[in-house]
Amino acid sequence: MAKDNQKKQRLKKKLLHKYRLVILNEDTFEERVSFKLTRLNVFVLTAFSIILLIVLTTFLIAFTSLREYIPGYSSTALKTKAIELNEKIDSLQQVRVRDSMYMASIKNVLTGEIKSENINKDSLYESFKIDAEEVDLTPSKQDSLLREEVAEEDKYNLFETATSKVNYVLFPPVKGNITQEYNPKEKHFAIDIVAPKDTPVKATADGTVIFSEWTVSTGYVLIIEHPNNLISVYKHNASLTKQQGDLVTAGEVVATVGNTGELTTGPHLHFELWSEGYSVNPTSYIDFKL
Repeated sequence: MAKDNQKKQRLKKKLLHKYRLVILNEDTFEERVSFKLTRLNVFVLTAFSIILLIVLTTFLIAFTSLREYIPGYSSTALKTKAIELNEKIDSLQQVRVRDSMYMASIKNVLTGEIKSENINKDSLYESFKIDAEEVDLTPSKQDSLLREEVAEEDKYNLFETATSKVNYVLFPPVKGNITQEYNPKEKHFAIDIVAPKDTPVKATADGTVIFSEWTVSTGYVLIIEHPNNLISVYKHNASLTKQQGDLVTAGEVVATVGNTGELTTGPHLHFELWSEGYSVNPTSYIDFKL
């Protein structure tokens, strides 16, 4: 303890020990200027100077035109010029299209398709001008009803664009009697297939396991991601033979039928099929009959 105090005292003495900085005339050795300094004063003054220099440099870069000369900063003049050029290009495109329409009309006159008195350049240009603010883009009642009907159908069905992508045969994970059908209106986005306990559960297609864990409500759950944004889900398993990240092939055993989880009434497989984020009826694509 005493040694620590001695070290502190020596350090304090070094920092506060006074020195004199003298500026002399080299010819006459006359003292012109002198300063009383300590090591602590020199350290504080140096640190303050560095901080001040950093602040001033930052200010010059951020709030003056000097930043335009630093690589990475965009020039205001260049931005303005780019906007002006973009507007000119847009105007030139409109003029080109307008003149093309007029030249096409002249061609029709020359070929005799229309009469020359029916061509008026000014009226043609006026008809070409369309004010976007005057265009009524409000959807009609029939259009709104059609949109709602299509959206409702797409919500629960494999729409046409997705159907064309599912062009490979899906393998039945298990075969057995279906005790609960696919019913999206009751939020049952799956089918329940009864099978003896420990029956092998097989992958419906080639893919990658993206989830393989235990859950309280549905027991051992396995989720496989297949090509073309297709996902298959297997719940209430007795055990899982694959882990997250494993690659599987169609027909490969990935789990066994069980009765795990709170939401189960007996050994069965709860099987879901999703395409591009939409649930689909697995029986539309897989034959589960024995």
